[in-house]
Amino acid sequence: MFEVVIGLEVHVQLNTKTKLFCSCPTSFNHVQNTNTCPTCLALPGALPVLNKEVLHKSIMLGTAIGARINQTSYFDRKSYFYPDSPSAYQITQLYTPIVEHGVLRIDFEDSSHKTIRINRAHIEADAGKNIHDGDISKVDLNRAGTPLLEIVSEPDMRSAEEAILYLKKLHSIIRYLDIGDANMQEGSFRVDVNVSIRPKGDEKLYTRVEIKNINSFKFIQKAIELEVARQVEAWEDGVYAKEICQETRLFDQTKQETRSMRGKEEAADYRYFPEPDLLKAVVSDEMLEKFSVIPELPDQKMARFIKDYGMNDYSASVVTSAVEMAHFFETMMQEGITAKNALTWLTTELQGRLKGEMNITNSPVDAKKLGALVKRIEDGTISGKAAKEVLDYLMENADDVDSVIQKLGLKQVSDIGAIEAICDAVIAANGDKAEQYRGGKDKLFGFFVGQVMKESKGSANPQTVNELLKAKLG
Repeated sequence: MFEVVIGLEVHVQLNTKTKLFCSCPTSFNHVQNTNTCPTCLALPGALPVLNKEVLHKSIMLGTAIGARINQTSYFDRKSYFYPDSPSAYQITQLYTPIVEHGVLRIDFEDSSHKTIRINRAHIEADAGKNIHDGDISKVDLNRAGTPLLEIVSEPDMRSAEEAILYLKKLHSIIRYLDIGDANMQEGSFRVDVNVSIRPKGDEKLYTRVEIKNINSFKFIQKAIELEVARQVEAWEDGVYAKEICQETRLFDQTKQETRSMRGKEEAADYRYFPEPDLLKAVVSDEMLEKFSVIPELPDQKMARFIKDYGMNDYSASVVTSAVEMAHFFETMMQEGITAKNALTWLTTELQGRLKGEMNITNSPVDAKKLGALVKRIEDGTISGKAAKEVLDYLMENADDVDSVIQKLGLKQVSDIGAIEAICDAVIAANGDKAEQYRGGKDKLFGFFVGQVMKESKGSANPQTVNELLKAKLG
């Protein structure tokens, strides 16, 4: 039996307005090579100047993961040549990063937890982007110099499931802090996975393989599973030492395999040395105090939802997993509705209708409107079935809840006299079934409820119908 050992390196693009060492904008989707200047193009004589906002966002992350924040950190030069790096080096932090020794808790479905250690989070400049078009490769340097935080875990994860839970929690924290949009499709949350195996009970770390730049949680999980299977097979076939080497691999989603890309460099290969063009990065006491005050994070919000709304652990974890979802839910709750119904109508009914490009942030039905709809169910104005019709209408039309209820004629009848008359008529028309019910065929009660609802065209209050039928049928 083997144990899997996984460590993760996550590159988070920070959402500063300008780049790490110059005033070029960091906006996405601009015309290629237009957000550039002598500094991010590494032209002779151009000197970098540190963007202080990067320090602010680094402090926030360090606080969120309970890490040590070094008030003095240094930049280093990492030498390598690649077409998307015009300087032939990267400015990073190897020896003294701004953030060190943090932790992140992951939560399992059975309510158990595990703590993953975070070795460091260091500041570095992003490279540009290579665009491969048939036999031609192009380079877009708009991204070159964009500020990154590289967050490096310890090799504490033992399965693909744990790795995904860690990444989703980290992704959520980045979004809650609003220090980056963490959009995996646009490359602002990129993951390198380090995978190795060892016999169970062995504490030694064996040869690790790095899988680079995977852009979805689903693909990360699959890549880990495939790589683990490859390494286990090599070990069992007696060719582990020959076939498993320290290298960088790519995940091929079409062929469903990891594929060798290049040999993995050691630190010595990068010829690190202190960056000569930059002073040390200093975090003042005032800066540390100001930016250590951070928003409520997923774990704290989850604990508060459990306490304030009486939610179970799983429901609270679902609704706090994304900051947009949590804000939507809390806005709904301002309508004075129950948490159970709010959760159902948000996670099942609304999200089930969000198709294509629609999501919780651009939903045609906002939180206040959905909360008002749930309130109309709870105060007996409409039935749950009718509410689904109202929601369908609101997904296509800009209108308010009460107007749609009126327009569609879905207001629930709670007038006892009117419902009683329908009940009497239904019982009279089905005298034989009434006698059978009274004789012990309890299942016929549902038949009478259905007939009354049918006669009232679904507008009768179901609770009132049930109470009247029980009284009249004895």
